[in-house]
Amino acid sequence: MIGRLNSAQPYALGLYRIVVGLLFLCHGAASLFGVLGGAMGTGRTLDAGTWPGWYAAVIQLVGGAFVLLGLGTRVAAFVAAGSMAYAYFKVHQPNALWPIENGGEASAMFCWAFLLLVFTGSGAFGLDRLLARRSAEERRPAAEPVTV
Repeated sequence: MIGRLNSAQPYALGLYRIVVGLLFLCHGAASLFGVLGGAMGTGRTLDAGTWPGWYAAVIQLVGGAFVLLGLGTRVAAFVAAGSMAYAYFKVHQPNALWPIENGGEASAMFCWAFLLLVFTGSGAFGLDRLLARRSAEERRPAAEPVTV
């Protein structure tokens, strides 16, 4: 049983990365484009350049896309985790101590979800793996011709 679970680990991690990236991307798209209920469910967009909301939305959109695709996963996840830590401690935590009290559950969960991806990488189905495989094949020396 443990062997089967271990062999499926890269695929489960890849699916996890895709779901987390897609959810994060949706938050950014809602805030920037007013889709999916808009910014904070108002149906509106955030004004361009407003601190910190607009910049957070850009990080959510771009970072979520990179994580979803598995492209530069560790770096994108690091930036996303940092933005969510900032959101939690600067926006939510001053209102109350616990995330359930201050509305910061999503920020806390996204922060830890992305931090996990910083340490695990993209898993299966990511462009990181595809590009690494291609790069390794290009670096592999061609077989030397054999004289008969």
